[in-house]
Amino acid sequence: MYLITVFGNLFIILAVLSDSHLYTPMYFFLSNLSLVDICFTTTTMPKMLVNIHTQIKAITYEDCITQMFFVNVFAVLDDLLLTVMAYDRFVAICHPLHYTVIMNPRLCGLMLLGSWIIIVSLFYCTSLGVYLGSAATHNSQSSSIASVMYAVVTPMLNPFIYSLRNNDIKRALKAFLFKGTINGELT
Repeated sequence: MYLITVFGNLFIILAVLSDSHLYTPMYFFLSNLSLVDICFTTTTMPKMLVNIHTQIKAITYEDCITQMFFVNVFAVLDDLLLTVMAYDRFVAICHPLHYTVIMNPRLCGLMLLGSWIIIVSLFYCTSLGVYLGSAATHNSQSSSIASVMYAVVTPMLNPFIYSLRNNDIKRALKAFLFKGTINGELT
C-alpha cells in the first residue's frame, strides 16, 4: 500500500510536470496534493512497517512529537489543498468567462502559500491538545483502524480519485511513461 501511494502520487506529479497542457491551476493544486500525500504517508508508514516487522511498538517521546507534528502539518495541508481545489472548480463552473482572470498564477501561488501558513498556526493551537490528552480516554483498537484508514488508504486512493479518472492525466502519463515510443514500439 505504501509503494502504491508513493508511486501513484509520484506519477501524477511527473505527468503534470512533463505536459505543458497541464500547466493550469487545477493540475498545479493536484500535483501539490500528490506531494503532500507522499509526505503525509511517509511520516507514518516507515515506522509502522518497522513495528510490524520487528513486533516492537515503542517510540520515544521526542520521535512521537516529531511524527505527530508532521502528520498534523500534512493532514491540515491536505485539507486546505482540497478546499483550494474546490474553490478552483467553483470558479471554473460558476464564472467560466472570468476563470483565467480570477485563477491567475499569482493567486494560485498565494493560495498555496496561505495554505502552508495556515497549517503552522492551526497546528500549534489544536494538535497539541488532542495528542497530548489522556491516553485512557481513547479506544486503542478503533484509533488504530482509523489511523490506518486516514494515514494509508486515503493518500493511496487520491491519485485514483482525482487523477486517473481524468483523460488529460491518463494521456500525460502515457506520454511520460512511453517517451520515445510510437504505438507501443520503441523508436
